[in-house]
Amino acid sequence: MKLFEMIIDESLEFSGVQAVSLVETPAIQSDWIALGDQKPVLLAEVNKDKQVLMGAALIPNKPIYRRNEKEEFYIYFSKDTIAQAQQQFFKNGNQSNATLEHSKTLEGMTIFESWIVEDPKFDKSTQYGLDVPAGTWMVSMKVDDKDIWDNYVKDNKVFGFSIEGAFSNVLRKESQDMNFSDDVLDGALDLIREFIKKSI
Repeated sequence: MKLFEMIIDESLEFSGVQAVSLVETPAIQSDWIALGDQKPVLLAEVNKDKQVLMGAALIPNKPIYRRNEKEEFYIYFSKDTIAQAQQQFFKNGNQSNATLEHSKTLEGMTIFESWIVEDPKFDKSTQYGLDVPAGTWMVSMKVDDKDIWDNYVKDNKVFGFSIEGAFSNVLRKESQDMNFSDDVLDGALDLIREFIKKSI
């Protein structure tokens, strides 16, 4: 299958990330965690909540499977594009733009914390039990909509973040040319491991 790198085209008005969606199946396969009053807890163990979610918005060099009416293919985001997307997201004032499963606009959702992971070993995400590579865009979202928190987060109907936006793409690899970079190969192996775990 073809592999496309997603890039931001600054000549386009709406290029980049416009909103963050709460979804059942994050394309980047990284679930968030909910932050309780005193300690981090998994969504399945929410007790006294602050109604705050923390998770990865984008993970660098992770192949993401896509399919349209014509073909199947993979896309990925580089570290540089992710850093650019993070800055542009806040520069354009999009931190309160949120949706549910990319279909319903949500009110009362605010991304109040955002950072790029530099050293996973010492990063805040690791303290909360998340395992993400360097270059990952992490976000914390305050959920003021109690209905969403009670009926979707606590009821385990949504598990992670998925970005919404417009990106240009550059074809990096054809199916006959499979000499991926080490980072992209590592991402592909992560997908395989995740599939095997879910199958078991």
